[in-house]
Amino acid sequence: MPQRHSKNNNDLAFFTYDEKRKLGYGTQKERLGRDSIKPFDACSLCLKPFIDPLCCQKGHIFCKECILECLLAQKKDIQRKLAAHTAQQKQEKEEEEEKILQQKARELDAFDQQNHGAVPQYSDRSSARDKNGFHGANSVKVTSYEEEALRNMKAFWLPSATPEAPIKVDAPSTSTVCPEGKEKLKMKTLFSIHFTEDNNEEKKSNSIDKTFICPSCRVTLNNTLTLVAINTCGHVFCKKCADKFIAVDKSCLACNKACKDRNLVTLQKGGTGFAGHGDHLQATEFKHLGSGSGLGLVRPSSLKT
Repeated sequence: MPQRHSKNNNDLAFFTYDEKRKLGYGTQKERLGRDSIKPFDACSLCLKPFIDPLCCQKGHIFCKECILECLLAQKKDIQRKLAAHTAQQKQEKEEEEEKILQQKARELDAFDQQNHGAVPQYSDRSSARDKNGFHGANSVKVTSYEEEALRNMKAFWLPSATPEAPIKVDAPSTSTVCPEGKEKLKMKTLFSIHFTEDNNEEKKSNSIDKTFICPSCRVTLNNTLTLVAINTCGHVFCKKCADKFIAVDKSCLACNKACKDRNLVTLQKGGTGFAGHGDHLQATEFKHLGSGSGLGLVRPSSLKT
Protein backbone atom coordinates (compact mmCIF):
# COMPACT_ATOMS: atom_id res chain seq x y z
CA MET A 1 0.00 0.00 0.00
CA PRO A 2 1.53 3.36 -0.97
CA GLN A 3 2.36 5.80 1.77
CA ARG A 4 0.18 8.83 2.34
CA HIS A 5 2.13 12.06 1.76
CA SER A 6 0.91 14.95 3.85
CA LYS A 7 2.03 18.58 4.01
CA ASN A 8 4.54 17.83 6.76
CA ASN A 9 6.24 15.03 4.82
CA ASN A 10 9.72 16.16 3.76
CA ASP A 11 11.42 12.92 2.69
CA LEU A 12 10.57 13.24 -1.01
CA ALA A 13 13.16 13.69 -3.72
CA PHE A 14 11.36 16.81 -4.97
CA PHE A 15 9.70 19.87 -3.44
CA THR A 16 5.98 19.82 -2.99
CA TYR A 17 3.87 22.89 -3.69
CA ASP A 18 3.42 23.64 0.02
CA GLU A 19 7.16 23.34 0.68
CA LYS A 20 7.90 25.77 -2.17
CA ARG A 21 5.44 28.29 -0.74
CA LYS A 22 7.07 28.06 2.68
CA LEU A 23 10.53 28.58 1.17
CA GLY A 24 9.46 31.79 -0.55
CA TYR A 25 8.87 30.64 -4.12
CA GLY A 26 6.26 32.54 -6.08
CA THR A 27 4.58 35.89 -5.39
CA GLN A 28 3.46 36.60 -1.85
CA LYS A 29 0.24 38.63 -1.71
CA GLU A 30 -1.70 40.02 1.19
CA ARG A 31 -4.83 42.06 1.61
CA LEU A 32 -4.33 45.16 3.71
CA GLY A 33 -6.25 45.33 6.95
CA ARG A 34 -7.45 48.27 8.97
CA ASP A 35 -4.20 48.55 10.92
CA SER A 36 -2.25 49.07 7.67
CA ILE A 37 -4.35 52.04 6.51
CA LYS A 38 -3.72 55.63 7.53
CA PRO A 39 -6.73 57.39 9.08
CA PHE A 40 -7.91 60.66 7.57
CA ASP A 41 -6.87 62.61 10.70
CA ALA A 42 -3.27 61.31 10.77
CA CYS A 43 -0.10 63.00 9.57
CA SER A 44 1.38 61.56 6.38
CA LEU A 45 4.91 61.68 7.88
CA CYS A 46 4.65 60.61 11.52
CA LEU A 47 1.38 58.63 11.03
CA LYS A 48 0.07 60.01 14.32
CA PRO A 49 -2.96 62.24 14.96
CA PHE A 50 -1.96 65.60 13.50
CA ILE A 51 -1.04 68.66 15.55
CA ASP A 52 -1.52 72.08 13.88
CA PRO A 53 -2.28 70.41 10.53
CA LEU A 54 -1.08 71.88 7.24
CA CYS A 55 -2.31 70.73 3.85
CA CYS A 56 -0.76 70.96 0.39
CA GLN A 57 -2.69 71.74 -2.79
CA LYS A 58 -2.93 68.00 -3.57
CA GLY A 59 -4.70 67.23 -0.29
CA HIS A 60 -1.92 65.62 1.75
CA ILE A 61 -2.07 66.48 5.45
CA PHE A 62 1.00 66.96 7.66
CA CYS A 63 1.77 68.15 11.16
CA LYS A 64 3.25 71.63 11.06
CA GLU A 65 6.43 70.54 12.82
CA CYS A 66 6.85 67.43 10.63
CA ILE A 67 6.54 69.21 7.29
CA LEU A 68 8.79 72.09 8.41
CA GLU A 69 11.51 69.64 9.44
CA CYS A 70 11.10 67.73 6.16
CA LEU A 71 11.40 70.86 3.99
CA LEU A 72 14.38 72.08 6.03
CA ALA A 73 16.13 68.73 5.61
CA GLN A 74 15.47 68.87 1.86
CA LYS A 75 16.97 72.36 1.63
CA LYS A 76 20.09 71.22 3.49
CA ASP A 77 20.42 68.23 1.18
CA ILE A 78 20.03 70.49 -1.88
CA GLN A 79 22.78 72.79 -0.57
CA ARG A 80 25.07 69.81 0.00
CA LYS A 81 24.46 68.50 -3.54
CA LEU A 82 24.99 71.98 -5.02
CA ALA A 83 28.30 72.30 -3.17
CA ALA A 84 29.42 68.86 -4.43
CA HIS A 85 28.39 69.75 -7.99
CA THR A 86 30.24 73.07 -7.83
CA ALA A 87 33.38 71.37 -6.48
CA GLN A 88 33.22 68.80 -9.26
CA GLN A 89 32.87 71.48 -11.93
CA LYS A 90 35.85 73.34 -10.45
CA GLN A 91 37.94 70.16 -10.44
CA GLU A 92 37.01 69.35 -14.04
CA LYS A 93 37.96 72.88 -15.09
CA GLU A 94 41.34 72.59 -13.35
CA GLU A 95 41.98 69.21 -14.99
CA GLU A 96 41.10 70.65 -18.39
CA GLU A 97 43.48 73.57 -17.88
CA GLU A 98 46.22 71.18 -16.78
CA LYS A 99 45.72 69.07 -19.91
CA ILE A 100 46.01 72.19 -22.08
CA LEU A 101 49.27 73.19 -20.33
CA GLN A 102 50.69 69.68 -20.77
CA GLN A 103 49.75 69.68 -24.44
CA LYS A 104 51.50 73.02 -24.94
CA ALA A 105 54.57 71.70 -23.10
CA ARG A 106 54.64 68.64 -25.38
CA GLU A 107 54.44 70.84 -28.48
CA LEU A 108 57.25 73.12 -27.26
CA ASP A 109 59.43 70.13 -26.35
CA ALA A 110 58.85 68.52 -29.74
CA PHE A 111 59.57 71.76 -31.56
CA ASP A 112 62.78 72.30 -29.56
CA GLN A 113 64.05 68.77 -30.17
CA GLN A 114 63.17 68.93 -33.87
CA ASN A 115 65.15 72.15 -34.32
CA HIS A 116 68.21 70.59 -32.66
CA GLY A 117 68.08 67.58 -35.01
CA ALA A 118 66.87 65.09 -32.41
CA VAL A 119 63.95 62.69 -32.77
CA PRO A 120 60.92 64.27 -31.04
CA GLN A 121 59.80 62.52 -27.90
CA TYR A 122 56.45 63.47 -26.40
CA SER A 123 56.56 63.35 -22.65
CA ASP A 124 55.34 65.42 -19.72
CA ARG A 125 57.93 67.63 -18.07
CA SER A 126 56.04 67.47 -14.80
CA SER A 127 56.16 63.66 -14.65
CA ALA A 128 59.16 61.87 -13.21
CA ARG A 129 61.28 60.02 -15.78
CA ASP A 130 63.07 56.76 -15.28
CA LYS A 131 66.34 57.26 -17.18
CA ASN A 132 67.60 53.72 -16.56
CA GLY A 133 64.35 51.92 -17.32
CA PHE A 134 64.43 48.75 -19.45
CA HIS A 135 61.62 46.99 -21.22
CA GLY A 136 61.43 43.18 -20.88
CA ALA A 137 64.24 40.79 -21.73
CA ASN A 138 65.38 42.72 -24.82
CA SER A 139 67.02 45.36 -22.61
CA VAL A 140 65.64 48.14 -24.79
CA LYS A 141 65.37 51.52 -23.16
CA VAL A 142 61.82 52.53 -22.29
CA THR A 143 60.49 55.31 -24.48
CA SER A 144 58.41 58.15 -23.11
CA TYR A 145 55.19 56.67 -24.51
CA GLU A 146 55.80 53.25 -22.93
CA GLU A 147 56.90 54.83 -19.69
CA GLU A 148 53.67 56.80 -19.44
CA ALA A 149 51.60 53.74 -20.40
CA LEU A 150 53.24 51.65 -17.68
CA ARG A 151 52.77 54.40 -15.13
CA ASN A 152 49.07 54.81 -16.00
CA MET A 153 48.35 51.12 -16.49
CA LYS A 154 44.94 49.95 -15.23
CA ALA A 155 44.65 46.33 -14.17
CA PHE A 156 41.71 44.92 -12.27
CA TRP A 157 43.83 42.05 -10.88
CA LEU A 158 46.30 44.39 -9.15
CA PRO A 159 44.91 46.31 -6.14
CA SER A 160 47.30 49.21 -6.77
CA ALA A 161 46.37 49.45 -10.47
CA THR A 162 42.63 48.83 -10.24
CA PRO A 163 40.78 51.43 -12.31
CA GLU A 164 38.22 53.60 -10.57
CA ALA A 165 35.09 54.88 -12.27
CA PRO A 166 34.68 58.63 -11.79
CA ILE A 167 31.60 59.60 -9.82
CA LYS A 168 29.54 62.17 -11.67
CA VAL A 169 27.41 64.48 -9.57
CA ASP A 170 24.52 65.81 -11.61
CA ALA A 171 23.11 69.26 -11.00
CA PRO A 172 20.38 68.82 -8.36
CA SER A 173 16.95 70.35 -8.52
CA THR A 174 16.59 73.41 -6.31
CA SER A 175 12.89 72.82 -5.61
CA THR A 176 11.57 71.08 -2.50
CA VAL A 177 9.00 68.37 -3.11
CA CYS A 178 6.04 66.98 -1.22
CA PRO A 179 7.15 63.81 0.63
CA GLU A 180 3.84 62.13 -0.20
CA GLY A 181 2.86 63.30 -3.68
CA LYS A 182 6.41 64.06 -5.02
CA GLU A 183 5.25 67.32 -6.62
CA LYS A 184 6.95 70.67 -6.06
CA LEU A 185 6.08 72.13 -2.69
CA LYS A 186 6.80 75.47 -1.05
CA MET A 187 5.91 76.78 2.37
CA LYS A 188 3.69 79.51 0.95
CA THR A 189 1.51 76.93 -0.83
CA LEU A 190 0.64 75.15 2.43
CA PHE A 191 -2.51 76.21 4.23
CA SER A 192 -3.94 75.43 7.66
CA ILE A 193 -7.06 73.27 7.90
CA HIS A 194 -9.64 73.30 10.67
CA PHE A 195 -11.79 70.30 11.58
CA THR A 196 -15.04 70.78 13.47
CA GLU A 197 -14.95 68.78 16.69
CA ASP A 198 -18.07 67.02 17.95
CA ASN A 199 -19.18 68.65 21.21
CA ASN A 200 -21.78 66.02 22.10
CA GLU A 201 -21.35 65.15 25.77
CA GLU A 202 -22.42 61.52 25.38
CA LYS A 203 -19.93 60.83 22.62
CA LYS A 204 -17.19 62.68 24.51
CA SER A 205 -17.66 60.51 27.61
CA ASN A 206 -17.69 57.25 25.61
CA SER A 207 -14.73 58.01 23.34
CA ILE A 208 -11.16 58.90 24.23
CA ASP A 209 -10.14 60.08 20.75
CA LYS A 210 -11.47 63.24 19.17
CA THR A 211 -14.44 62.92 16.84
CA PHE A 212 -14.79 65.33 13.93
CA ILE A 213 -17.99 66.16 12.10
CA CYS A 214 -19.01 68.05 9.00
CA PRO A 215 -20.11 71.56 10.06
CA SER A 216 -22.98 71.48 7.57
CA CYS A 217 -24.71 68.08 7.82
CA ARG A 218 -23.18 67.13 11.23
CA VAL A 219 -22.18 63.68 10.00
CA THR A 220 -19.18 62.02 11.64
CA LEU A 221 -16.10 62.13 9.45
CA ASN A 222 -14.26 58.87 8.72
CA ASN A 223 -12.32 57.16 5.95
CA THR A 224 -15.47 56.14 4.08
CA LEU A 225 -16.26 59.80 3.30
CA THR A 226 -14.49 61.95 0.75
CA LEU A 227 -13.48 65.19 2.46
CA VAL A 228 -13.00 68.60 0.88
CA ALA A 229 -11.09 71.55 2.39
CA ILE A 230 -11.23 75.20 1.38
CA ASN A 231 -7.71 76.59 0.99
CA THR A 232 -8.79 80.14 1.79
CA CYS A 233 -10.20 79.55 5.28
CA GLY A 234 -9.25 75.91 5.94
CA HIS A 235 -12.67 74.52 6.95
CA VAL A 236 -13.30 70.86 6.08
CA PHE A 237 -16.62 69.51 4.76
CA CYS A 238 -17.84 66.25 3.32
CA LYS A 239 -17.92 66.14 -0.48
CA LYS A 240 -21.73 66.02 -0.65
CA CYS A 241 -22.09 69.34 1.17
CA ALA A 242 -19.23 70.87 -0.80
CA ASP A 243 -20.80 69.96 -4.15
CA LYS A 244 -24.34 70.82 -3.10
CA PHE A 245 -23.83 74.11 -1.25
CA ILE A 246 -20.28 75.52 -1.43
CA ALA A 247 -19.86 75.01 -5.18
CA VAL A 248 -23.23 76.70 -5.78
CA ASP A 249 -23.17 79.54 -3.22
CA LYS A 250 -19.42 80.26 -3.71
CA SER A 251 -18.96 80.83 0.02
CA CYS A 252 -17.91 78.83 3.09
CA LEU A 253 -20.76 77.48 5.18
CA ALA A 254 -18.83 77.99 8.43
CA CYS A 255 -17.39 81.49 8.08
CA ASN A 256 -19.21 82.85 4.98
CA LYS A 257 -15.87 83.65 3.31
CA ALA A 258 -16.03 83.83 -0.47
CA CYS A 259 -14.41 81.00 -2.40
CA LYS A 260 -14.28 79.59 -5.90
CA ASP A 261 -14.19 76.14 -7.39
CA ARG A 262 -10.40 76.19 -7.59
CA ASN A 263 -10.25 76.79 -3.82
CA LEU A 264 -11.77 73.36 -3.09
CA VAL A 265 -9.08 70.77 -2.31
CA THR A 266 -9.95 67.08 -1.96
CA LEU A 267 -8.13 65.56 1.02
CA GLN A 268 -6.19 62.34 0.54
CA LYS A 269 -6.70 59.41 2.88
CA GLY A 270 -5.39 55.89 3.29
CA GLY A 271 -8.56 54.01 2.35
CA THR A 272 -11.11 51.89 4.17
CA GLY A 273 -9.92 48.30 3.85
CA PHE A 274 -12.87 47.45 1.61
CA ALA A 275 -12.16 46.25 -1.92
CA GLY A 276 -14.63 48.61 -3.56
CA HIS A 277 -13.36 51.92 -2.19
CA GLY A 278 -11.08 54.35 -3.95
CA ASP A 279 -9.48 54.34 -7.38
CA HIS A 280 -6.13 52.62 -6.70
CA LEU A 281 -7.23 49.19 -5.55
CA GLN A 282 -4.39 46.98 -6.77
CA ALA A 283 -1.08 46.67 -4.94
CA THR A 284 1.80 48.00 -7.03
CA GLU A 285 4.85 47.43 -4.81
CA PHE A 286 5.94 44.11 -3.36
CA LYS A 287 8.88 42.95 -1.29
CA HIS A 288 10.99 40.37 -3.15
CA LEU A 289 11.60 37.47 -0.80
CA GLY A 290 13.65 35.24 -3.08
CA SER A 291 13.83 31.50 -3.35
CA GLY A 292 15.16 29.53 -0.43
CA SER A 293 15.09 32.49 1.93
CA GLY A 294 12.67 30.92 4.36
CA LEU A 295 10.58 34.09 4.33
CA GLY A 296 7.60 32.68 2.48
CA LEU A 297 5.26 33.40 5.38
CA VAL A 298 6.65 36.84 6.16
CA ARG A 299 4.28 39.72 5.66
CA PRO A 300 5.21 42.01 2.72
CA SER A 301 6.53 45.32 3.98
CA SER A 302 5.71 47.65 1.06
CA LEU A 303 2.25 47.38 -0.38
CA LYS A 304 0.30 50.29 -1.86
CA THR A 305 -3.36 50.35 -2.71
